[in-house]
Amino acid sequence: MDVEIGRPRDMEGRIAPEIRSYDLLERLQIEYTRVDHEKAETMEVCLERASVLGTRICKNLFLCNRQETVFYLLAMPADKQFRTSVVSAQLGVARLHFADEKHMEQFLDIRPGSVSVMGLMNDKKNNVRLLIDRDIVKQEYFACHPCINTSSLKFRTSELFEKLLPAMGHEPTFIDL
Repeated sequence: MDVEIGRPRDMEGRIAPEIRSYDLLERLQIEYTRVDHEKAETMEVCLERASVLGTRICKNLFLCNRQETVFYLLAMPADKQFRTSVVSAQLGVARLHFADEKHMEQFLDIRPGSVSVMGLMNDKKNNVRLLIDRDIVKQEYFACHPCINTSSLKFRTSELFEKLLPAMGHEPTFIDL
């Protein structure tokens, strides 16, 4: 695996959401490094990929309330454990659970295994509320998938908050896990 700067030279075989990720980062003038790799379907594999980039990668969870009327994207350090009760209490929600694939594709244009904050660019109606663990803010760099789990990106965390999220129209809610 080689670390590259910016988008792939050859875009053949790349999916539309991935290409839109690169387009958005470039339009916002966010410098990023990228590594292409085999499908990363487990957190262990994602951690290995992130080590090539030299930073921590986030665990991203797509959640919803019991009635499936409110949806959340939770970005948290991969080495932390997700506890439904802790997040539910901070949000004042009775019970959270994992949202289904149908809603993930409908709102974020992402398939399971590729969930990423980059998918929020596809959520024009703000159907998904972004939750971020406060420890993410402390990191110098932020790593995520470009809407596909065969590539990983790294860019400055400050640019996530100052450029990317405002451009996507998603204000984060900070939580403590």
